[in-house]
Amino acid sequence: MALVTDSRKACTVNPLKMSQPLGASYAFMGLESCMPVMHGSQGCTSFGLVLLVRHFKEAIPLQTTAMNEATTVMGGFDNLEKAVLNIRSRAKPRIIAICSTGLTETKGDDVDGHLKLIRQRHPEVADTELVYVSTPDYTGAFQDGWAKAVQVLVSQLPRTDEPKRAKHVAVLPGAHLTPGDLEELRELIEAFGLVPSFVPDVSGSLDGHIPDTWLGTTIGGCSVDTLQALGSAVHTLAIGEQMRPAAQALHERCGVPFTVFDRLTGLTATDALIRTLAELSGAPVPAKIRRQRSQLVDAMLDGHFHFGNVKVALGAEPDLLWAAGSFLVEMGAELGAAVTTTASPLLERMPCNEVVVGDLEDFEQLAQAHGCDLLMTHSHGRQAAERLGKPLFRLGIPMFDRIGNAHVKMVGYRGTREFLYAVGNLLMDQIPHHGPDHWPLPEASRAAAVRPAEAYVSARIGRLSAASA
Repeated sequence: MALVTDSRKACTVNPLKMSQPLGASYAFMGLESCMPVMHGSQGCTSFGLVLLVRHFKEAIPLQTTAMNEATTVMGGFDNLEKAVLNIRSRAKPRIIAICSTGLTETKGDDVDGHLKLIRQRHPEVADTELVYVSTPDYTGAFQDGWAKAVQVLVSQLPRTDEPKRAKHVAVLPGAHLTPGDLEELRELIEAFGLVPSFVPDVSGSLDGHIPDTWLGTTIGGCSVDTLQALGSAVHTLAIGEQMRPAAQALHERCGVPFTVFDRLTGLTATDALIRTLAELSGAPVPAKIRRQRSQLVDAMLDGHFHFGNVKVALGAEPDLLWAAGSFLVEMGAELGAAVTTTASPLLERMPCNEVVVGDLEDFEQLAQAHGCDLLMTHSHGRQAAERLGKPLFRLGIPMFDRIGNAHVKMVGYRGTREFLYAVGNLLMDQIPHHGPDHWPLPEASRAAAVRPAEAYVSARIGRLSAASA
């Protein structure tokens, strides 16, 4: 059991975490024909927009109510009303998803009341779903905002009278899963003949595809119709401890039983998922998945030589920290330092001595104090790696100095194998390779190898004259 401590510094230095509004906005981007809106100042939205654009290298739809000093004091109803009407008339989304910021939370805007009044005053917005989630950015972190957004969606939109559909399963993925992870999960679930509905589904909107036509809203993901029919699922698969409240909310609203998987990275963790899918479908495990498992076991055998006794410093959101850290320890590595962003029931179960809720300065200091061989965190950890002279394995959001981030995966047998190979190859790169300079020749040998000056022969050869011949 790990000791969980909070960093009690006067200020955060080189932040590790990102805000709740950004996490909620990211979740809303997994909905089809959606326009996420941050209810706050333009700066809050601009920061989140730039961060996601740099990570995914894609156009990101994100709007703001553009609060200023006067509207903050007087209340944000007018700005919110204008934003909703302008977005509906120009972008024509099926759903407008609003998340609060620290500015409007501190003011105390009654956004739920504002939305009711907007609907009364403007009957034309009846064709557009309006969703609001409270996400003050002075508390919580990225995965908290995502979890709250999903909980609101499944608490309000699914119909309660939907008849159950055989083979239909709801999947509630956590913020730590990439679009590539969701594609891998979909393939695993469909291999058993099940029909999954992912809420939200960033694999449909942020997987790096080019749409046939330009849209001002999200360009794929979970549709409103899918959300409304979510109650027809026979079971819910919640991926990550952060999704437990959302799974419970769907169960309370529609009576859908659920199973929470705290991680899907690793052999035993994926075995648990495959066992559940086989039970839900009543079908045997397909041969291709059995082979994937065999390939992972072989990869673990190949890689364990390089993971043994390696000290790792890991900094990530709680669910990602748990998934990556647990697998690394299973491979023989040691978690010398573990730093995260927010509270979670998983932290006490981490396979290390201590977990610090802190920033990247704490991360760097702990890595140095414990003599860690490898650093694992997002791209903002690159300066710490340079100062410590240690390799950095990039993990989580943001990764703005790499491409292909949407397609990185570390779930299931194949995803775990890819993660193992990527980390293992980085560790192999650190092994010193011997060269000629490591075995110096004796002085006598060096002297013998030097060509004598008199042995030099000019490349120009003179010709003999006819007379001398």
